[in-house]
Amino acid sequence: MIKRAEQVYGVRAAQRVSAWRMLAEEGRRSAWTERQRLQKVNTFFNQLQFVDDSRLWQKNDYWATPLEFLGAAGGDCEDFSIAKYFTLLELGIPDEKMRMVYVKALRYNQFHMVVAYYETPSSVPVILDNLIPDIRPATARNDLIPIYSFNGQHLWLMKARGQGEMAGNASRLGSWNELRNRMTTGKLALPKLRLE
Repeated sequence: MIKRAEQVYGVRAAQRVSAWRMLAEEGRRSAWTERQRLQKVNTFFNQLQFVDDSRLWQKNDYWATPLEFLGAAGGDCEDFSIAKYFTLLELGIPDEKMRMVYVKALRYNQFHMVVAYYETPSSVPVILDNLIPDIRPATARNDLIPIYSFNGQHLWLMKARGQGEMAGNASRLGSWNELRNRMTTGKLALPKLRLE
């Protein structure tokens, strides 16, 4: 993976991917609690730059794989969330404890994506976000209005600030299917903008 990043994106991208793989290896070998895993992954990815898809990929909406995100040295909110989600899965956080949540970010008056972690099925989730670096409970994020959420298996339509109503399988999301297909095939896109 590191060699591939270097071939496609360059030496600095390979260094970022190497740091990511070291984080994943350390996380698998360590006795980190789930909260520590959330914090380390959130901090790691929040170091990257926010760049709109139209500038970076010259597409209205592009969901980058973690390798593409690290290769490009930045991305938009979906890219931050996707990288965090898949890294946390790799570190042993169960899929049923996480959701990627599509929200309306009131401060920016635009749609946004975050990762929600539920310690138990009935607990208030905590939010991993690239807009606010610290992890906060959803109840402390009045700047976000949830619209829908999904994980590897399911899709929920959100009702106010509750758990939401199951709306089927995550496979109903075209962007999710395209992302997973690229991850399976290993196909990598090149950004149109150089960030470094």
